[in-house]
Amino acid sequence: MARFAEGAPCWADVTLPDLAAGKRFYGELFEWTFDEEADEAYGYYTNAFRDGKRVAGLVAKRDGRMPTAWGIYFATSDAIALTTRIEEAGGRVIMAPMQVGPYGTMAVAADPGGAVFGIWQAGAHAGFERIREPGSFCWTEVNTRDKERVDPFYESLFGFVGQDVDEEDIDYRTWSPVGSPPGVETALLGRNVMGDAFPPEMPPHFLVYLFVEDCDGTADEAARLGGRISAPPVSTTFGRIAVLADNQGASFAVLEELE
Repeated sequence: MARFAEGAPCWADVTLPDLAAGKRFYGELFEWTFDEEADEAYGYYTNAFRDGKRVAGLVAKRDGRMPTAWGIYFATSDAIALTTRIEEAGGRVIMAPMQVGPYGTMAVAADPGGAVFGIWQAGAHAGFERIREPGSFCWTEVNTRDKERVDPFYESLFGFVGQDVDEEDIDYRTWSPVGSPPGVETALLGRNVMGDAFPPEMPPHFLVYLFVEDCDGTADEAARLGGRISAPPVSTTFGRIAVLADNQGASFAVLEELE
């Protein structure tokens, strides 16, 4: 049985053209270690670990048309039923539920605004074994231009309780699990409206955040390792954050909790 509630972010992975280069970058940046042997039958999918606990996945691109990007997965107890609800709520199923050996069942979908996400029905692979600790997942948000359709989509699909964040210059909403009081303290993920800071050609997307103890230092280290600082460190309601790109162009964010 999965230990993540329905709709909770339960896994994240990055699709890369050069798996070895990705292991070098993330291994140095976050002190990750990796599967000693990746199975050819699963496309050499590689699990990353921090202190022996599973924190993320690295995927070798099989097709050059695939984006070099991080992806997020939401937990479900029934992938087939969830994909049906996705279509009924106005989303689109890109890849129907597929059994991944003994590990679980996955599907890929897009919300009404076009942001792509995965769903995961756990088998032997339950998802993250470490979260909100250094070098592990801590947050995700969907960047969209269509909140009028996207907000009710996720709130009806998973029963999320939404609350707008009172902060100037951004249109941001947090989502808490069904039955929880809304707010930052209980939130699982967020929604951000893409404004002028986003290039018009950038599609709606999810941004994955990894927890760090030193946001500024991590950003500098990412640049030293061949990555890029897309948005320099800034202090926010949630903590100090920076948006980075790895040495192959996949974007992610880092978050340092502030006292």
